[in-house]
Amino acid sequence: MTDQAPPALARAPRRVLVITLARIGDALLTTPLIRSLRRAWPDATIDVLTFKGSAAMFRGNPDIAGILTLPGKPSAADSLRLAVRLWRHYDLAISTQSGDRPTFYAALAAPYRAGVVAPGVRTVSDTIKRWLLQRAVVTDDTRHRVDQALQLADALGVPRVPELVAPAGDPATPKPAAPYAVIHAAPMFRYKQWTKDGWRALAAHLAKRGVGLVAIGSPDPAEQAYLRDVWDGVTTVQIAAWPATTALLQAASVYVGPDTSVTHLAAATGCPTVALFGPMDPRLWGPWPAGGMTKPWQASGTIQHQGNVWIVQNPLPCLPCGYEGCERHVASHSQCLDELAPTQVIRAVDDALAAA
Repeated sequence: MTDQAPPALARAPRRVLVITLARIGDALLTTPLIRSLRRAWPDATIDVLTFKGSAAMFRGNPDIAGILTLPGKPSAADSLRLAVRLWRHYDLAISTQSGDRPTFYAALAAPYRAGVVAPGVRTVSDTIKRWLLQRAVVTDDTRHRVDQALQLADALGVPRVPELVAPAGDPATPKPAAPYAVIHAAPMFRYKQWTKDGWRALAAHLAKRGVGLVAIGSPDPAEQAYLRDVWDGVTTVQIAAWPATTALLQAASVYVGPDTSVTHLAAATGCPTVALFGPMDPRLWGPWPAGGMTKPWQASGTIQHQGNVWIVQNPLPCLPCGYEGCERHVASHSQCLDELAPTQVIRAVDDALAAA
């Protein structure tokens, strides 16, 4: 691609499909692209195709007219039914991933397609996907994931609107009457965990400040057992449902958690968000502040701050390695998190509370 922006489409599309067959966090990071399309084409109908497990990230999004879903492991019958439903139903289809399946669905859905392709042409599949797309963007793993998605707006000649859009929260969700912090202590994988002692030190500090604690987690039995161990003796409220999580975040004084989809959601709601980063690179995965970023995150630092987001790291010489922990697998420990001092996290939390 050249540095010169491509011209806008000759005519605004009436029906647009955005395809993002991704996990919930990645799905949320496509909402700035969708918002950019909505601002450029206010009269268009914009639908999203995503996995059933990720659909919650788009519910109540004012930029989206409809949500089409596909099982995480679709059968041949599931794929055929979707293909029939999509066939030339749209004027424009946009695939936010370079995989065969999303590009194939885009080709079925619309006569005009934009999408992501892998660098280089190594296989016949790569050649076919480039041929199917009228506007193609080459993946660049040095860019933040939001920036990568917004390159599709560039390719379509659409001005960027770099704003995450959080799913709608249920206003009827019960919330503590006093100021409270939302804590997400149980990431999906061990290598993103902070220490039990660290979480309990943070809870004690919040209690001294008169800030309540709402601990969130999924219904998974192993996760619930881990949370009971972490919060044993600490007054907590366990919340699992996504809509409840959104509503709690919208009214919270601060959120603290590792680099997971919930942390991206917290930042998107505008909640003051303290993100504990271990091996992963914040230049690619750092939470996107509400309203956008003014500059890229740095690879490593003690406390970084932009907008409503504070990133806390233990800047060992190997950080960020990008690996799944020190042992290179999801059940591994991460030294950078094991040795992250509670005082450093507390300092970021106090800054976030002061800003709130």
